[in-house]
Amino acid sequence: MEKKNNKNRHILTITVDGKEWEEALKKTYDKNKKNIKVDGFRPGKVPYEMYVKKNGYEPLFYEASDMVAQKAFEKALSEEKLEPVARPIVNIKEVDKDKIIFEFTIITKPELNIKKYKDLKIKKDKLKVTKEEIDHEIEHLLEHYAELVIKDGKVENGDTAIIDYEGSIDGVPFDGGKAENYSLVIGSGVFIPGFEEQLIGMEKETEKDIKVTFPEDYHAENLKGKEAVFKVKLHEIKVKQNRELDDDFFEDLGMEGVNSKETLESEIKEHLETHKKEDIENKFVDEVMDAISKNTDVDIPEEMVEDEIDRLLQRMEQNLRYQGISLDLYYQFTKTTEADLRNQLEKDAFKNVLYRLILEEIIKLEDIKISDKELEKELDDMTKKYNATREDILKDIGGEEMLRYDLEVRRAFDKLTEYNEVK
Repeated sequence: MEKKNNKNRHILTITVDGKEWEEALKKTYDKNKKNIKVDGFRPGKVPYEMYVKKNGYEPLFYEASDMVAQKAFEKALSEEKLEPVARPIVNIKEVDKDKIIFEFTIITKPELNIKKYKDLKIKKDKLKVTKEEIDHEIEHLLEHYAELVIKDGKVENGDTAIIDYEGSIDGVPFDGGKAENYSLVIGSGVFIPGFEEQLIGMEKETEKDIKVTFPEDYHAENLKGKEAVFKVKLHEIKVKQNRELDDDFFEDLGMEGVNSKETLESEIKEHLETHKKEDIENKFVDEVMDAISKNTDVDIPEEMVEDEIDRLLQRMEQNLRYQGISLDLYYQFTKTTEADLRNQLEKDAFKNVLYRLILEEIIKLEDIKISDKELEKELDDMTKKYNATREDILKDIGGEEMLRYDLEVRRAFDKLTEYNEVK
């Protein structure tokens, strides 16, 4: 094994040859021989020697290299006692029937020099909930629980119109252009510009042809810039009816113990205090971490940042999927590409990696250790809180070591608060 080290970037060259490489080539052949055809032999019955004589070893190299790469990588890590912090870069320098030579680029944790992490004198915001904020929340609830009631007369801005519609271009209907009993809030801007405005003034059980032009930047390629006609029938007009703080409203609200204006105000105040307290803590921690980062010397490898971008991208994709949107559709809506999104995420990814490295160094400097007894107590508390089994909780969080790490980080934050908050 050859090695070249440059700070936390280690380039290791590993050769796999002899019996190990020969067996990998043979196993690759055995795995695929049922699909191999050679004149004079039934499929799956071609002898190995006959196959390589006719086709050579080259078709086997790619899959065989996968078979031995992981073992070679683990060997490199073990012999050099390295702990990678990013996915390795794997290159094949040379391959033939006798050997394969891998070049692994392994990234290890960079060294940090935290020059100051105590006495930073960060002031934590005061927790305060105003009467105006409570009144605003009550108004929001009243609006949320407002009922739609049928009205006579004509459609006005802000009304909800119950319509059937079918769109066509040059007399030909297009996909996604038809619906029945659709509830459209006039002025919401949900439909193509000009559509909602043309409903104003219509009376129920009347019909109208609405002419609009799809925007040039519309997400559907076949509709961009096209003129369309929508045949619309208006069934009903509904308007929001304001609610009052009465028994019916409190019953609809369904909050335990809330049956009057006073109890509602108390509940809202407690709710706002909880969220504000969390926001204040997060802001304080972020300011402390920002101050520490300005007092830290570190050279973060780009591979660590790229891995974190991948993680953020994966989380974003998952969140979009919950909303029924794919990443491809997101790119269409926002007129961006994956490269654009990766560039947008780079700053947050760098900060995440930097803060993680700082916290791990603080854990080391403060000699923070979580005992098995503390770990067990946390697990017991979580099983009661989430009404779940120990096994399910450990599976969700990634095992005991991940929970131990999380507790270490929490204790590190406690230390940073103790050292840096202005009393």
